[in-house]
Amino acid sequence: MLRAKSTGHIPADMQADKLLKWTTTLAALILSFSEAQAQSFLKRIWTKTDSILTTRYYRTAYDTNYVVRPEGKLTLKLKANLTGNSIHAKGTINDVHSKADLSSRHKATISIGASYCGISASYSINPAKFSGFYNDFEVNVNYYGRRLSIDASYLRTSSMSGNVERNGTMHRMEADDITMKVFNVVAYYCFNSRRFSFPAAFNQSYIQRRSAGSWLAGLSYQGGSIRTNEELKARNPNAPDVTINVGHIGIGGGYGYNLVLGRKWLLHLSVLPTFVFYNRNDLTINNESRHAGRMRFNMIFNERAAVIYNISPRYFVGATLVMNNSLFDDKVVIVNQNKWIVRTLFGVRF
Repeated sequence: MLRAKSTGHIPADMQADKLLKWTTTLAALILSFSEAQAQSFLKRIWTKTDSILTTRYYRTAYDTNYVVRPEGKLTLKLKANLTGNSIHAKGTINDVHSKADLSSRHKATISIGASYCGISASYSINPAKFSGFYNDFEVNVNYYGRRLSIDASYLRTSSMSGNVERNGTMHRMEADDITMKVFNVVAYYCFNSRRFSFPAAFNQSYIQRRSAGSWLAGLSYQGGSIRTNEELKARNPNAPDVTINVGHIGIGGGYGYNLVLGRKWLLHLSVLPTFVFYNRNDLTINNESRHAGRMRFNMIFNERAAVIYNISPRYFVGATLVMNNSLFDDKVVIVNQNKWIVRTLFGVRF
């Protein structure tokens, strides 16, 4: 009887199957181990970061009889914002009296924000921009610290419109006739930083328990430009090409006060006028340029107001106002510009 002799040879397809199974198993083990290691590493990083943020959040140099941290580390806020800008000018040049009152379209936005251990982020939606009604560009940045706070804004607008009067004759300035760019920034230092808190009024990362005020020192800058557009020439071929560039730096001082009523209401008001010690103004008409001389009176005013109502330790509502006003007078022309932003808010602490 014949017997088949075994050669011990495994077909190539079976070897490939075994190799694939071993490779898949090994890859799964490596990925599982790597995922576990990554999760463990990220958890350690987050635990360490959270510990640092928590220690920093609750460590404060405030007098806790006047200012304290909220109980929760996480705050969610819903805000409605409204901004506006206007410019007013009048004067007599070469026996021609002129007066202008112009304003840009108001911008209304809705924003959702979150703050964890004092670090905040938010996202804003502008319904009018989606519909094409509002085409201006605007950015507002605010930082409120224990001693130092900063408000900054940039606006590029072509929606300025209003009335311009020349020797009693009224002219209408339509949107898109001119483009204006304005940059404002003010930094202010709080002297009574142990008992008075700007953050309590403007970002609610602290709670003011007793009324207190503080003297303030500040530095302001305002710069920008105004130029006529082709749309104006199309409507009025005799209109000149005009470009105005301005830059002003001011230094000054003011006062701020937080009034606490019944442990639930917080009312804030602060005024910081700054005197301009450096300015540069250039006027170009039909490609002819000249530098304006120093002004007789030149100031930038910075005002803030807030009303906060703590419904409970967890919920609060309020409204804030930040405004910049500039007044320039060179004996011939007086220019007043106003930039403001109003916010209403509702917040929840966790």
